[in-house]
Amino acid sequence: MVSDTLTIDELGRVAGMTVRTIRSHQANGLLPPPEVRRRTGYYSDEHVARLRVIRELQDEGFNLRGIRRLLERAPGPAEQLLDLKHALTSPLDAEDPEVLTEDDLRARFGAEVGARSLAHAVKLGLLVPLTSGRFEAPSPSLLQAAEEVMARGVPLHAALSLVERVQRQCESASRAFVRLFMEHVLGPYENAGSPQGEWPDVIAAIESLRPLASDVLLTLFGRTMAREVEATFGRELQRRAKGRR
Repeated sequence: MVSDTLTIDELGRVAGMTVRTIRSHQANGLLPPPEVRRRTGYYSDEHVARLRVIRELQDEGFNLRGIRRLLERAPGPAEQLLDLKHALTSPLDAEDPEVLTEDDLRARFGAEVGARSLAHAVKLGLLVPLTSGRFEAPSPSLLQAAEEVMARGVPLHAALSLVERVQRQCESASRAFVRLFMEHVLGPYENAGSPQGEWPDVIAAIESLRPLASDVLLTLFGRTMAREVEATFGRELQRRAKGRR
């Protein structure tokens, strides 16, 4: 905690920003003005948190105009926006990324690995291009799953197409869960005037979103998969039985 005793130079050192950048953020409405005492402006913890939010959102690819809109619509202080962002984006089961060369990928996935399949994998986020022809796999477990599927006779292009279809369906389900929590958890909190004492409960509810959604999706997938397998094999048995007549 720094209270409200930071000059702009001290704020720059704490936040890791230049004074020029801080003044620019202030001029553009991203940073509230300091408290002026005897012609000197003093900044507080809220200013430090606000600058950290701006930097994190910039790192995520947001432009300054979009960041300003987010800050204007935030339900409370900047620290709460950071809490909300971390609750929504922190990984459930963090994996250590794996770095692979094109030769490594070809050794694992066969001769199908080429410019087209690599571009498809990059588009899907399965691979991230690095320098010197290397690739980072953010989720090695997905690559291993693809490898095991291919070992059972599924070609690479079909596996990638399946990942793309499933990814689109997961995005749709994810949007539905997020809308549910925004409407029934964050919405009532904002409508109540964003009481500070209730913010930890909001964050706890948001943090439970993804594990709950994961459990629901896994359960429903297991049930629907069982029904689909039963129906498909039932039709196949009927077809074969008819073929023997």
